[in-house]
Amino acid sequence: MADTLANNAAAEPLLTAEITGERATNKKMKVGHPALEASNTTGFGQLSELQKDRLRHKVDIPDILKVPHRLIDAGERDMNNMGDILALFPSLSKGSLKLCHLGAADGMEKTEGPPMNVGIVLSGGQAAGGHNVIIGLFRYLKYRHPGSTLYGFLNGPRGIINNVTKVLTADEISKYANLGGFHMLGSGRDKIESPEHLKAAADTCKALDLDGLVVIGGDDSNTNAAVLAEYFLASGSKTKVVGVPKTLDGDLKSPDVPISFGFDTACKVYSEVIGNIMVDALSAKKYWHFIRLMGRAASHVTLECALQTHPQIALISEEVAAKRVSLTDVAKQIADCVAQRAEAGLNYGIVLLPEGLVEFVHDIATMIAEINDILAKGVSPEDIGKVESMMTDASRAVFSSMSIGFQKQFLEDRDPHGNVQVAHIECEKLLIGMVEHELKARGGVKFSGIAHYLGYEGRCSMPSNFDATYCHALGAAAAALLGAGKTGVMAAITDLEKPATEWKVGGVPIVTMMNMELRHGKQKAVIKKALVDLDGEPMKAFEAIRETWKMNDCYRSPGPIQFKGHDWADAATITLSLELAGGKPILLRDANDPTAF
Repeated sequence: MADTLANNAAAEPLLTAEITGERATNKKMKVGHPALEASNTTGFGQLSELQKDRLRHKVDIPDILKVPHRLIDAGERDMNNMGDILALFPSLSKGSLKLCHLGAADGMEKTEGPPMNVGIVLSGGQAAGGHNVIIGLFRYLKYRHPGSTLYGFLNGPRGIINNVTKVLTADEISKYANLGGFHMLGSGRDKIESPEHLKAAADTCKALDLDGLVVIGGDDSNTNAAVLAEYFLASGSKTKVVGVPKTLDGDLKSPDVPISFGFDTACKVYSEVIGNIMVDALSAKKYWHFIRLMGRAASHVTLECALQTHPQIALISEEVAAKRVSLTDVAKQIADCVAQRAEAGLNYGIVLLPEGLVEFVHDIATMIAEINDILAKGVSPEDIGKVESMMTDASRAVFSSMSIGFQKQFLEDRDPHGNVQVAHIECEKLLIGMVEHELKARGGVKFSGIAHYLGYEGRCSMPSNFDATYCHALGAAAAALLGAGKTGVMAAITDLEKPATEWKVGGVPIVTMMNMELRHGKQKAVIKKALVDLDGEPMKAFEAIRETWKMNDCYRSPGPIQFKGHDWADAATITLSLELAGGKPILLRDANDPTAF
């Protein structure tokens, strides 16, 4: 290959993570304002001044990446009662299932390793910071493994199956530093699971002579990374596989993976919009705003946004499930708050709810589980009568009470993994109708509800300073793991409560994060989703203050994401500060350092 990392080594300084962002553009037309001039770069018509500024932004880098280092095996996770999972990954289980991290070299190790051919793929939905993962990977290979070649698989896993790639160069990646989106390569939700697809993936890796493959994705995609790693080992392929934790839902986390990338940015984007709506509610004083947020399996986004903005009500799915509350009960609880505020002359308010709420309400959750089993038996989702006839009496009663539109959403809208497309179920509208019905039954309390859904708005924002820095470190971690010959592991950055220069860089075996779940009617080993811990510090903080928010207007409007000018531009989420630092704000840089900001 003509364009290798070695050929581009002169284009970038040693691991400074600085990119100039100066690009050649097409001839411009004078149209009266610079923002209207046509150009062609990074897939946009023209870069804004802020985008250009973000291209020049330098991220802080963990000190361990700047010095000679080696990979150190650490402790092991308890693998008792995981025999079924280990049996599905016999080749990976024969190797080390220990945690690992980079430590300073003892002076004997070489600072440079042999050139490597590495592929990288973006899998699943977009999350802010993905491009910085690629850049961190690229830079580590360039400096630690000069002469390496980095292949980007196009449009997600199908690019691996069909061997559709492009070689990534310094000039190519320089257009995307600190910018949102996945459009450098494109993404997709295809899964590499069937024998045919697994063989096709192995053939692609052999054709490209890949030493390593990096999979950027959520829990399903990283589960797939472990499946690939197992298959490659069993079939004699030299290609090692490393995963990177990505999901703005925040449900891919563990004691060894404190946060997935994209969560920080998404919560800040949503909190800005919620804050704006709060100011509108306070101004008009006549609307109740029901705002549905991302989070199919967990309520981390809703909880973080509640901590940021202070709504009247924030529904936490895990709490609803623990208390075995029905959707009717939820509507009555909201109606109680509406009525109490109405008595005080406050005919407005804010309700936050996660998009996956319906799966946690016990009667609807039971109905969904029954539908999953029925469809897994081959019953067509279009045969509503047949599906309904196979339900239990209790679930049939719930299902029949819904409009035909909601029934179709539960039956027909499924993702490639067999999950109900809960993002298509407009639970906020369903709740507004139920609250309105309940209030009318009580004598007609004044109530006017407005529905909102915040989803795509948070996926491709320019990453916050935290996500930009975190993602660059994750990319470097993935490269270091491959360089050390690790496979079936997930890149992990820990000690996040410390300044970024002190972060610990390492990895965790993916199989240690798995459990057995029912998928498509069959038990399957998958990464366990991290739900909101009802005994965790973020939930405790919320519980301590939420009653005050119900009757008082304690609204907080965080405003748009800040990138510079003060320490809060470098602050992580409230959730992370409560989990790791006892509530003390987590900053990328030491606030006592006079040169930090």
